[in-house]
Amino acid sequence: MQLSITVKGPGSEVVSYLIAKNPNNLYERGEKGLTVRLVYPTFTSEEVQFLIYVKTDPVDLVKNSSDFYDITHYINDREFAASSIFVSSIRKALGTALNGKPAEEYASWVEHPFEMELTFGPIATDLSNRELEALFAPMGYTIKIEYGESFLREKSSARFVTLLGKQTLQNALKHISILIPVIDNYKHYFIDERELEKLDRYGEGWLEEHPQKAFILKRSLRFQKMISQSRFYEKETKTEEKHEPPKLRLNDLRYEAIIKYIKALPKKGTIVDFGAGEGKLSVQLGFIEGVQEILSIEPSNKARLKALERFEQAKEKRGFVEPQSLAGSLFYYDERLINKDVMVLCEVIEHIDEYRLAGVFETIFKDYRPEVLIVTTPNQEYNVVYEMDVAMRHHDHRFEWTRAELRQKVEAWSKLYPYQVSYQGIGEENQLYGHPTQMVIFKREEI
Repeated sequence: MQLSITVKGPGSEVVSYLIAKNPNNLYERGEKGLTVRLVYPTFTSEEVQFLIYVKTDPVDLVKNSSDFYDITHYINDREFAASSIFVSSIRKALGTALNGKPAEEYASWVEHPFEMELTFGPIATDLSNRELEALFAPMGYTIKIEYGESFLREKSSARFVTLLGKQTLQNALKHISILIPVIDNYKHYFIDERELEKLDRYGEGWLEEHPQKAFILKRSLRFQKMISQSRFYEKETKTEEKHEPPKLRLNDLRYEAIIKYIKALPKKGTIVDFGAGEGKLSVQLGFIEGVQEILSIEPSNKARLKALERFEQAKEKRGFVEPQSLAGSLFYYDERLINKDVMVLCEVIEHIDEYRLAGVFETIFKDYRPEVLIVTTPNQEYNVVYEMDVAMRHHDHRFEWTRAELRQKVEAWSKLYPYQVSYQGIGEENQLYGHPTQMVIFKREEI
């Protein structure tokens, strides 16, 4: 995680006093699971660049926490993305500049606008490039976005954002201090009144008139009770009451299609929900008549805890078969999953590196041998309909396939095993590009 700021013009060397860091000394501080360094690659009277870099130890970060036994920090890059962890670190290192409190003889420079180039990243975000631009353009920035490189993929989903414009150093730091967590949409700490104080302090002077203010408040504070306490909050006034039916989300349509298909199966007593996440689909499977056992498989303990809460709430309802939450992964063989009636991989395979999928499906077809396997995955062709600025729908997707690519892969996976294959589309169909989600159904043949 890194932030680079370059200022140009007369008086640039004053930046070292504004941030209270001597250019002749390496700044390095250690925190829990983090190492923070600041250096000056360039330092002249007309141009100064400083780079602040935060190195993480993902294992150390989760020590002595409920996430310590969660394996996802070994297989995910979450800890290496610029996030609230990064912002907390740079707020400490750059607190003098962020709060506008340099030595008295340099106080007049706090309000001095510099020609500035500011780059930060890598970011992992669900926002499109257009949405990123909408966050920074109102403050007068020109935005450039570049994708990182990856040894495992043709193009990484990680992005680096460069902001160009004339800003005071304090304002620039205020902007990224609030907006990096908004972009990342991940908080590593509990949101309380202190978050309100930070938002009110660092949002002063720019957030009041920001056209995306409501969006920024929502992603910063999460909860309506907290949002309504912010001084930037403006209560919406409804001038006209509209009675429109709620629009179904694509995820709900996926669950609906999967449930409908399973209900029609003659054999559905035992079901495996692979990559079950927080258990939303597993809960719905528990209400299907005739189901006797549901194994809800998920590697993340944090997600499993949320799933268990869902299962506990649903237990009070009549006819509910409580799923059994198990820690597991498609990369590890588990004899408990053998010979089940139905196995479901709902929006799972696109999160797996493509070269590993052949081995995953070999394990499923050769070892687990489910009677029915249901797989859903995005239809890459449909992304045109969404007018996306990014290559894939989610930053963690390793790939997204066209309908033809999916059929080619399915044929390669299943040709050695006794399974019949059929396809369905899920979501609103486009005449040219098909459905947004592809569903593949593998039915085991009698031998």
